[in-house]
Amino acid sequence: MQIDIDTWIQQCLSKLKDLFGSRLTFVGLQGSYGRGEATDNSDIDVVVILDHADPEDLKAHGTMLDSLPNREKICGFISGLQELKNWERSDLFQFYYDTTPIYGNIDFIKELICEEDVRRAIRINACNLYHMCGHNMVHERDGELLKALYKSATFTVQAISYLQTGTYRKRKTELLPVLRQPEREILETAITLKQQMDLTQANFDRLSGQIFRWASHLITEYQPDEIRIHMERVF
Repeated sequence: MQIDIDTWIQQCLSKLKDLFGSRLTFVGLQGSYGRGEATDNSDIDVVVILDHADPEDLKAHGTMLDSLPNREKICGFISGLQELKNWERSDLFQFYYDTTPIYGNIDFIKELICEEDVRRAIRINACNLYHMCGHNMVHERDGELLKALYKSATFTVQAISYLQTGTYRKRKTELLPVLRQPEREILETAITLKQQMDLTQANFDRLSGQIFRWASHLITEYQPDEIRIHMERVF
């Protein structure tokens, strides 16, 4: 049964205010509930930013979450404000655009991010996809892991689309029509795989090859300019 997220998040926010008072800087929702794409199986990804975060705060936060309904579905992120301001910029890109504000704002993050940070996010994600896909093809041969890789690839597709259009589109229904190939095919596959129970060996091999080749291309395409220029001079 899908959760009434509006009621749930207001209950959570009330308890966070009681617990942290004026130290509470920001509360947001990420993931499928934040995008309006939640299903019965979706987790509740809550973002909590405090003026500073101590181990005692984390323990108190966890205890508070234990008092909320659907505890088994709650996950998310908690941080101090200074840590967030100094976070890896390529991570902050996705963090900012995938977070729906509930209380306060984190608009300062947008001013910290430049185009190279987005390119770096794409490159790092592509490297991770390439490694995990290769490992899965050789060792695990796990269809569920392949589905997870395509799900992860969605964030890379969003970043590529952002560079191409200047607009970040959270929802797949908004993203798909503006995509170029091969990103469109990657997202279409991710959507299809979410509905499939099992993969035949032939489909596993074909779809593994598709995402492996795509990741390989991105690793080269989105390398830093200084490395690209150096490689052109050397070779």
